[in-house]
Amino acid sequence: MKHLPSNIHNKVDKLARDYLASIPFDQRLYRQDIEGSIAHVKMLAKQEIIAKEDAEVIIKGLISIREEIEQGKFLFKRELEDIHMNVEAQLFEKIGDVAGKLHTARSRNDQVALDLRLFAKEEILKTIDRIKALQSSLVELAEANKDVIMPGYTHLQQAQPVLVAHHLLAYFDMFQRDKERFHDCFKRVDVLPLGSGALAGVAHAVGRDFVARELGFSKVSTNSLDAVSDRDFVIEFEATAALTMMHLSRLAEEIILWSSSEFGFIAIGEAYTTGSSIMPQKKNPDVAELARGKTGRVYGNLMSILTTMKGLPLAYNRDMQEDKEGLFDTVDTLHSTLEVFAEMVKTIRVNAKRIHEAIKKDYILATDLADYLVEKGMPFREAHGVVAKLSEYAVNKGKSFRELSLSEYHGFSTLFAEDVYNITMESSLAARNVIGGTSPQQVEMALTRARKLVEE
Repeated sequence: MKHLPSNIHNKVDKLARDYLASIPFDQRLYRQDIEGSIAHVKMLAKQEIIAKEDAEVIIKGLISIREEIEQGKFLFKRELEDIHMNVEAQLFEKIGDVAGKLHTARSRNDQVALDLRLFAKEEILKTIDRIKALQSSLVELAEANKDVIMPGYTHLQQAQPVLVAHHLLAYFDMFQRDKERFHDCFKRVDVLPLGSGALAGVAHAVGRDFVARELGFSKVSTNSLDAVSDRDFVIEFEATAALTMMHLSRLAEEIILWSSSEFGFIAIGEAYTTGSSIMPQKKNPDVAELARGKTGRVYGNLMSILTTMKGLPLAYNRDMQEDKEGLFDTVDTLHSTLEVFAEMVKTIRVNAKRIHEAIKKDYILATDLADYLVEKGMPFREAHGVVAKLSEYAVNKGKSFRELSLSEYHGFSTLFAEDVYNITMESSLAARNVIGGTSPQQVEMALTRARKLVEE
């Protein structure tokens, strides 16, 4: 006999069978499926559940199937539903009835949970590497522009001066949190479910710790019902990915704004912009715009799996087949976005002259004037009111703060003295020499810290 037993599936209508099939997308898990099967067979032989000779034949057959798939010679069959049955059917074709021993002490329920966990572990590590690459690009851009002063914004209104490097390092810290979340997520993915059977465990003396070591898991699951029905790790990955995409989208929005004619703060390399079909002068920031749009699909994948899982009783239910396509799409979307951003950021050139011109007179120093009055003994709330009126006066007169005479200052408070003219963009930055502040000293320390984190 060189095929699966005829009773392995119920006879179902072709329309239903096609609807149930997951092989069009779960074939992506072939490597994890075969890796898990090899470790499982080694364990069966070690525990003397099957003969060592049989295990060797099965492993040789599995390795041969993996090579066929990687060489593009393997024919995936939709009628066999999933990657597990496609591999097993081909194993029967290769080695005969001994292939039937592969599935001893195992269910497709704990097998698919294993495959997904192996996949998620690999993708988390790749994700962390891609985040680090983007962080490295941000640090390079920050270091190249660490002396450039720009307006910091709230409500998209100029608020206080900051260093360009300080602004860029804000994104570095966002991605650092994302990296830490993926590291933390890895801990909960790193649990071996194999050995849980369909839901109740298996009736053989399996060596779960051995399989865990073979596959690089640090822990084994402690409840068989939970192990086969848990997709928290998929949800957690997608939630962490959604947060990372949100940060990418925020960065994309700033890149789009800053590269516009109205801002002109930066220029993006031409390889990461496109032209217009009708307006030859255009350089559209399409990469950043598409990343902003793709964030929505990652959010959608998260909501999809949350909705799928919300009403499921223990243990496995076929609804859970919906866990894969969204996860695969999230991985692909996140990775491609991180990769293209890491390269795009390297091409960004900061226009320091245009940024300097964009700072509207020196009204951005209003907070420093209020702090000046506080140092002279005025309560902050009162100082805030005084400078608000002073600012309105200066705007109406069309004058900068430096252009106001001391007598004009005295019209608002006699606490103003000649030293008020010592307040500059540079003094404003230097005054914010607190941990996390935008002073040159603090930004230099932040850059040193960032470089270390990237190198770790």
